[in-house]
Amino acid sequence: MNKCIFLDRDGVLNVDRVDYVYHLGHFVIPPGVKEGLQALKDAGYLLIIITNQSGIAKGVYKREDVYLIHDAIQEGTGVKLDDIYFCPYHENFDSHSLTRKPGSLMIEKAAAKYDIDMDASWMVGDHERDITAGTRAGLRTIRLAPAGTETKATHLVNDLLAASKIIVG
Repeated sequence: MNKCIFLDRDGVLNVDRVDYVYHLGHFVIPPGVKEGLQALKDAGYLLIIITNQSGIAKGVYKREDVYLIHDAIQEGTGVKLDDIYFCPYHENFDSHSLTRKPGSLMIEKAAAKYDIDMDASWMVGDHERDITAGTRAGLRTIRLAPAGTETKATHLVNDLLAASKIIVG
């Protein structure tokens, strides 16, 4: 079985924006992301993005734009991400979906495809919906948020580099 880090995208791998990150002009990789990803990869983890992309349902951008940012993350960090799972739906615009976080179906699909050992794997996200999805799937969780933020995550840290240090030990 494989061990995996499931990663939310916006707010974890790139700087989040209220008006969505779907073109390179808005794309910024925060400090420590490259080093954090590399440490996780060197420790033998698969790296899989699990992200809600409701801007597709809202007509703001297209699926191709999600893949463009995915490619930019890989190029910008130099670290191979093993896969990306995204939910293009939003219940207020097209349909309800169990893939949308806090649902855990994207994680469960990836776990089945890649033969993931859930006890040896983690979910890292910046919102409580990421933590809920990870918990539902049986993962340990790390939330990236300021100290003092209320969370049900296993750990609370400021950035991906700090998260990688907890995971790798």
